[in-house]
Amino acid sequence: MARVKRGFKARRRRNRVRKLAKGFHFDRSTQYRWTAETVKRALHYSYISRRLKKRDMRRLWIIRISAAVKLLGSTYSKFIGSLKAKNIQINRKMLSEIAATDMDGFRAIYEATK
Repeated sequence: MARVKRGFKARRRRNRVRKLAKGFHFDRSTQYRWTAETVKRALHYSYISRRLKKRDMRRLWIIRISAAVKLLGSTYSKFIGSLKAKNIQINRKMLSEIAATDMDGFRAIYEATK
């Protein structure tokens, strides 16, 4: 049998990794050994960060809602509890947007929970 050279397959695999390393500095973008290691780490961090972003956004929404409710003379936990008791189904993202941009609308929601 004839010998099979790995040129095409190996090059294609390396180029796939190098494409992901676009913008990396020095050997991290040119030498495959360092490129592969750095890309692997970068992909891992991006996986983690997608989950952290969700946590951070939820924290931001809660802080916004809490600040708006304090202006109206109550607390966040009491407000959320009364929303659930009155069966008003509006998520924290929308509540925070309303609190940040339309205080009159937020006040109407707050009054509806009383």
